[in-house]
Amino acid sequence: MLKIGVLVSGRGSNLQALIEGIEQGKLQAKIEKVISDNPYAYALERCKKHGIPYAVVKRKDFKKKEDFEKELIDILGKVELVVLAGFMRILSPFFLSHFPQRVINIHPSLIPAFQGLEAQGRAVEFGVKFSGCTVHLVNEDVDAGPVIVQAVVPLFPSDNSNTLAERILKYEHRILPQSVQWFAEGRVKIKDRHVLIEGAKYGTLPVNPELEKF
Repeated sequence: MLKIGVLVSGRGSNLQALIEGIEQGKLQAKIEKVISDNPYAYALERCKKHGIPYAVVKRKDFKKKEDFEKELIDILGKVELVVLAGFMRILSPFFLSHFPQRVINIHPSLIPAFQGLEAQGRAVEFGVKFSGCTVHLVNEDVDAGPVIVQAVVPLFPSDNSNTLAERILKYEHRILPQSVQWFAEGRVKIKDRHVLIEGAKYGTLPVNPELEKF
């Protein structure tokens, strides 16, 4: 059973996808702790409903970023994987060094396209014909770590940022728990910028590598 910690800032729909994957027996993981930097995040209500331990750690309560991150590290303890599920802060090398190649993030674009905030709106404004979402390992750069899995969705002429975000979110809720499950199975192999899922099928659409459980 993979022990995971989840960092959130908002409504926590991807947290909910992880919770449901665990409760349905698809995901062999246990959420040891959820941490929010926002005391009003709806994600905390999800924790209360499902009996998941959580903590609120506000950046403004710490003079230094390193002290803030040290508190996160202390609370996370010995988790085996840290999942950023809508966590709206950039983590430093100090934090990442405590969980080497064990911090993953979900981002609503096909990175390296549209890194950072408002990715869906920028995709619409740019006029791309396809967008999607990415689960990637976190490094010191914003939304720039090695890619684990990506899902592709089309853009329609009638799309706005909200309609595209809704279409992408359906795949976020699938590829994030699937990625965690691959870690739980010990199938994630990392070499430089390349991530290989042992035994996975590659070259499929709309998700590459192919989804297996979600």
